[in-house]
Amino acid sequence: MASGEAPVRFDTKVAVLLRDDLETWQRLNVTAFLVSGLGSAVPEVIGEPYEDADSTAYLAMIRQPVLVFEGSKETLTAAHTKALSRSLTTAVFTSDLFGTGNDRDNRAAVRAVGRDALDLVGLLVHGPRNTVDKALKGARMHS
Repeated sequence: MASGEAPVRFDTKVAVLLRDDLETWQRLNVTAFLVSGLGSAVPEVIGEPYEDADSTAYLAMIRQPVLVFEGSKETLTAAHTKALSRSLTTAVFTSDLFGTGNDRDNRAAVRAVGRDALDLVGLLVHGPRNTVDKALKGARMHS
């Protein structure tokens, strides 16, 4: 940050909620999958491309922090219900997706289960800060 510039405060929040019984590799995989969908739904969260001092170009990334939380299966179910009732942008990752190997089968696995019966292991939520905070009530920061 340049001298004298105020820190950037975003009006929205990007949060990932992970089930607390996942293996480390699963947590990383679920987080990557969930965050990957946000830019297509909310393109304004994507910043400008990066470039190093040698003019090597790199991809643009989400321009604001992604906060990662954890909670029980019940916490995920409650957060999912609250996020949908508040019309927040969401992405889901269910336990069934660990057994599939491609996007087509992933989408079919989610489509095969009703909203209230999804076995959620991860949830991405994006929207106004306070609304996201209310949807994630009961979750704790991932440690």
